[in-house]
Amino acid sequence: MDLLSRPLLNVGIMSGTQIEFSLPKGAERRQVSLVDGCVCYQGRLYPSLEFNVGSFTLYGVTIGVDFHWERSRDLDYAGILSFIVEGDKITAVNKVDVEEYLLSVISSEMKSSAEVEFLKAHAVISRSWVLSQLRSRRENKAKVKAARPKGMVDSPKRHIQWFDHEDHTAFDVCADDHCQRYQGLCMAVGENVRTALQETCGEVLVYDGKICDARFSKCCGGTTELFSTCWEDVDYPYLQSVKDPFCDTSDPDILSQVLNDYDLETRDFFRWEQRYTQKELSELVRKRSGVDFGTIEDLVPVERGASGRIKRLMVVGSKRKMEIGKELIIRRWLSESHLKSSAFEISREGTDFVLEGKGWGHGVGLCQIGAAVMASKGYGYKEILAYYYPGSEIEKRYE
Repeated sequence: MDLLSRPLLNVGIMSGTQIEFSLPKGAERRQVSLVDGCVCYQGRLYPSLEFNVGSFTLYGVTIGVDFHWERSRDLDYAGILSFIVEGDKITAVNKVDVEEYLLSVISSEMKSSAEVEFLKAHAVISRSWVLSQLRSRRENKAKVKAARPKGMVDSPKRHIQWFDHEDHTAFDVCADDHCQRYQGLCMAVGENVRTALQETCGEVLVYDGKICDARFSKCCGGTTELFSTCWEDVDYPYLQSVKDPFCDTSDPDILSQVLNDYDLETRDFFRWEQRYTQKELSELVRKRSGVDFGTIEDLVPVERGASGRIKRLMVVGSKRKMEIGKELIIRRWLSESHLKSSAFEISREGTDFVLEGKGWGHGVGLCQIGAAVMASKGYGYKEILAYYYPGSEIEKRYE
């Protein structure tokens, strides 16, 4: 594949009023700060700032933003480092070749020592996903802004919201779970991850001539979900709901491939339970939503997706009731961070609420746990992709 045809990505990594970094990686610390709406560096003000030294370190990068495994790490990266101003913060942006980006992504989403066929499958879908995002950004720029699909319906009786690639306007993708985990060079160790990229270089999933928007999640809980349950009200033929008998595993060897150290702290990903007293739930929902429902009296699923994930939920309080969705809003409002998924049943024990759930993540597309089990059983990456993205084909191309 011609190196010159490979696109460069702008990846937003972290934001703050000041950011510490090193050039090259591991060298003496430097700092930029926000002053008068500009990037201040070594006493001078710049509208933006760019360094092209091949590698760099960013200090205090937050990973798992707002999730239960959120933490801070110092991370090394390859490529160009830029600092731009976004509102009242500076954002560090990494301009990087798409294959260098993927080297980090597939070893950040899972262990770089995982089964090669599993890593190859993920390389193809991660490449497909990010190239489809670039296509969407180009298409959206050509549209009138007002004509874009809106990601929110907000009224006193309904709050329906979803989050997707249009949330980022100053760069192509972010470095966290909102897009794809991109934790720099620190995670890409060993030969498996490099072999997976070399053997699938340029390969993407295609359906009807277009690169697939190849979504994935950690654990589908036994059945994958439809796109429309989580995002815009459209569905794609290659993102069907499929039964997944593979993702129910407690095999430590397989889990240690898929789950990085902080992910391994979560063991109840296939089936889980969350309990709240009525008082705890009422206070939690008020805190997380900013809406005073009074005392929460009931939670009523209004609509479920194909996997059982709740798409719309009626929250009934003593002061008001409101229909909320989609799945990520439900997960946010009913947890201090995020519920593992919106695939849960609701029961009562006295006045307490019991949520019995399944899966970890939105459940759309490839199930990482299930795909890892398939690879361990001898399935090749093409078989894995055909299972989770029916009707798609593999082609070598960059759009």
